[in-house]
This record gives sequence, C-alpha cells and structure tokens, in this order.
Amino acid sequence: MVSSTAEAQGRKSSQYSDGVYTATGEYGGQPSPITVKATLTDGVITALTITPHAYVPESLELQWRFAAAVPTVVIGKPIDQVKVGKLAGSSGTPKGFNDAIEQIKRQAARKG
Repeated sequence: MVSSTAEAQGRKSSQYSDGVYTATGEYGGQPSPITVKATLTDGVITALTITPHAYVPESLELQWRFAAAVPTVVIGKPIDQVKVGKLAGSSGTPKGFNDAIEQIKRQAARKG
C-alpha cells in the first residue's frame, strides 16, 4: 500500500508544471491551424478546448467534429501518452492537434 505522503511526492515529481497552456498546431498543404487549450494537473490533461480555424468549409466541418470527439479520448490521460490518430472522420486534424500537444509539453516542461 502506498502512503498518501508518497503519493503526494510522486505527483510533485511530474516533469510538467500545472497550469493552462495554449498552442496552435498546423497541418496540411494549405495551412489548416487548430488551437488547443489544455489544463495540466500532475502531468495529466484535466480539461481541453479545441478551436478550429480552417478556411475551407469541408476542413472546418472536419475540425469541428474532431473538436467534439477528442476530449473524451484524452481527458484524464498523462500528456506523455497523448497522440491521436484518425478520429471523427478526420485524418489530417490529428496531425495539427499532436503538433499543438508537443508545443504544450515544451511550454509546461519544468526547468530544472
């Protein structure tokens, strides 16, 4: 059995600082940006907001569907385990999302 003190120490040793981070990922031949806002607690994504920015109507529709589906896939997971593939019919949007997640990991990394 792990003591609550040991659990607290384990949480404090996360390589990421708690906070809210925002990044915009790009993907595709015609730049299709997507903004990701993630809340990290102990290295785990506890909240997520996706903001689509595509200009092409079909791409924008795919981004909106992706934005609706992705939170259920990643909330509650450690950020280091988050890498999304094709989701909600969108094969390109995950590339922009994963790019934004990598940026957020760099932003949140503890300086030590």
